[in-house]
Amino acid sequence: MTNVRPPLDLDASSRSWPIIAADAILAINLVHISLWSATQGLLREAGRLLPAGGLLYLYGPFIQAGVPLAPSNAAFDADLRGRNVSWGLRHLAEIEADAAQSNLVVQNVVTMPANNLSAILRRT
Repeated sequence: MTNVRPPLDLDASSRSWPIIAADAILAINLVHISLWSATQGLLREAGRLLPAGGLLYLYGPFIQAGVPLAPSNAAFDADLRGRNVSWGLRHLAEIEADAAQSNLVVQNVVTMPANNLSAILRRT
């Protein structure tokens, strides 16, 4: 494929990524198995790199207000936090609040298999 570059090896929490622009950013199973600073960096850099309407796609298990947490996700969260107290399922509302600071809005949340979600954010 000539219109897709190879993946980058980068620290999501870094203050500046080694690219100047992106049409879309895909993060699968990153948010819950990383420090919160990685999520904050992802949101910050997506807000800097994406054009208006650009897509940030997040996939994985999340905690949603008013939606009971599946027992398997509760166990997974406990396991993650047992491995590293800074890991764990994130509240989608907290992601949405931090995203807003980077001109990103949650456009859609889609229920996926195995109690995962696709969170689709767009740059305003």
